[in-house]
Amino acid sequence: MLSASPNSRIKPPALRPGDKVGIAAPASNIKRELLEQGCAGLRRLGYEPFYFDSIFDRDLYFAGTVERRTHELEEMFGRDDIRAIVCARGGYGSNYLPITLDPKKIVPHPKILVGYSDITTLVCCMADSANFVTFHGPMVTKDFAVADGLDLDSWHNAVGGAPEWVIGADSGARPLAKGEAEGILYGGCLSMLVASLKTKHEIRTEGTILFMEDIAAKPFQIDRMLMQLKLAEKLNGVQGIVFGAMIDCRQSPDQDYTLEEVVMRVLGDLKIPVAFGLRSGHVSRANITLPIGVRARLTVGDSVELRILEAATRS
Repeated sequence: MLSASPNSRIKPPALRPGDKVGIAAPASNIKRELLEQGCAGLRRLGYEPFYFDSIFDRDLYFAGTVERRTHELEEMFGRDDIRAIVCARGGYGSNYLPITLDPKKIVPHPKILVGYSDITTLVCCMADSANFVTFHGPMVTKDFAVADGLDLDSWHNAVGGAPEWVIGADSGARPLAKGEAEGILYGGCLSMLVASLKTKHEIRTEGTILFMEDIAAKPFQIDRMLMQLKLAEKLNGVQGIVFGAMIDCRQSPDQDYTLEEVVMRVLGDLKIPVAFGLRSGHVSRANITLPIGVRARLTVGDSVELRILEAATRS
């Protein structure tokens, strides 16, 4: 299990044009053509993509054995020429890595780590156990591989070290419960957050602005997962909640209730600000990059503003 001192989270060096970006596949196997399209997207932004040939290995539905995936990530962190690590895709398999990674090969080498979906396990684990600021955001074979796949403003602000910036009018977020709160921005894919419970990398949510998103989960399944977090007391001390786009999270096209009604039925008694629809993670376009582990302010009124209050990277 990764471990580090319980100090404030360590900010990785900022990413600049010309820097080398390592591509890792810690979860499901990938397709070469999509990887090459994503590499082209990285080059258009001025970065130099790099990956090991072993990234194309396959073991059942994984991108190779757990030993291969562990070694790949350790090597990416250890190499001085790699300035950021962007995951190729999610799928399934990242939950194997927190117990196989060698902390001595990770903790002394803070780097930008970006991903979503199944990668939530690593994003939260690195934030909690290695004390790194990490990033919930675009992946190589998904968002970098298509036109309009990532939100450029949030990407550059997050990885470039903007001292304070706003995710506002174009985020897709809309109000569910009004209010204002400050906390540490944290979270990711709801299914993976729930899957961490009672493990050594259980999520740490107290004092957070908690972000949660998912895809193709039915409303009753969202209800069940939120109730599990609530009964596990993981919503105690949460200062505010932001949901993602929640694509295809419906029972049927003609259901007579909304997902917003479902989540507020569970969360309404928390008396904290709640927003819904922020476009990060599983999205149809312009994936917003969220820095995990930095101070943020959520303001929910007639509109929604998520203000990042500190730089996520250092010069």
